[in-house]
Amino acid sequence: MKRALRILGILSAVILALRPACAQLKSWKFAVSGDSRNCGDVVMPAIAAGVKASGASFYWHLGDFRKIFGIDEDIAHQPEYVRNPITLPEYHAMAWQDFILNQLDLFGLLPVYLSTGNHDLIKPKTHQEYLATFHRWLDRPNVRAQRLHDDPADTEVHSYYHWIQNGVDFIAMDNGASDFDPEQLAWFEKVLRSDSADPQILTIVAGMHEALPESISKNHSMNQTELGTESGHRVYTDLLDVQNKAHKNVYILASHSHYFMDGTFKTEYWRTHGGILPGWIIGTAGAERYALPAEASEANAAQTNVYGFLLGTVSSDGHIQFDFKKLNEQDVPAFVATRFTRLFVHWCWVENSQKPSK
Repeated sequence: MKRALRILGILSAVILALRPACAQLKSWKFAVSGDSRNCGDVVMPAIAAGVKASGASFYWHLGDFRKIFGIDEDIAHQPEYVRNPITLPEYHAMAWQDFILNQLDLFGLLPVYLSTGNHDLIKPKTHQEYLATFHRWLDRPNVRAQRLHDDPADTEVHSYYHWIQNGVDFIAMDNGASDFDPEQLAWFEKVLRSDSADPQILTIVAGMHEALPESISKNHSMNQTELGTESGHRVYTDLLDVQNKAHKNVYILASHSHYFMDGTFKTEYWRTHGGILPGWIIGTAGAERYALPAEASEANAAQTNVYGFLLGTVSSDGHIQFDFKKLNEQDVPAFVATRFTRLFVHWCWVENSQKPSK
């Protein structure tokens, strides 16, 4: 057993050693969004087409694949279920396979990474079913190689992981249960210590479902629970230390709130508790759109009632320029519009939004 673990460690080290030296690279791109319940089967095909056309090297989904507590509107409007409505137990049995078939598979050979959302843990879904269903995305060869490089004895697949690409460490966090447990925090801080000491790591991008505490999106974030607030503060402070002491570029990505926002940590709390880190909310992959919080005017930019994805362009020095790529109704592929009808596609664009409370 020990010999097998040593061999795995050697192989992972060889794979990682083949990463191109970041100094030799020109700029490159990646794409991110999250929350594809409700109308995701209509919107995500347009996102997949846009991401592939953008030249992005991978796509990262930040969680909430399907609604789970009820039947997604797009599933209810699939022709077979219009004729013969699906029951909730039938929906629970097929929801994640629907996500794979009608959303993930449309990216083709483009690598896709997944983070856990709170809806991905709603009963009857469980953490173990999540790991089993999405095993091949959570255990991609580069992710497995990195995990074994970090710890040759760590042969289990986790819902949190990281991968290093061209001098950027992408850290996929799991706060689907609204907090970071002690095991994940210990792992995260070990990763940051390694990154801080490695001159080849120029940048850290931390991605998760719920925004870290004290953001402009505070009313729908890790602030909703005591453990979430406490563990989220710790992660934010850790990332601040890496930026300020190790002089790495640091960026934080989240979804959960169904709108786009650039500058979500521009709050008085972080101004007076260490500093403001660059942060984005990108919950624009098909879920029911939310109203912007009252403090949204403090952000660099904010939009709701939109769908799209965030495109990151990484320069050779590790700095990342993020641009929101808004999609239009006409961007929905013809085969999707034919299947769901133009009427339902239009409904997703104009009606899939929170209604103001009376």
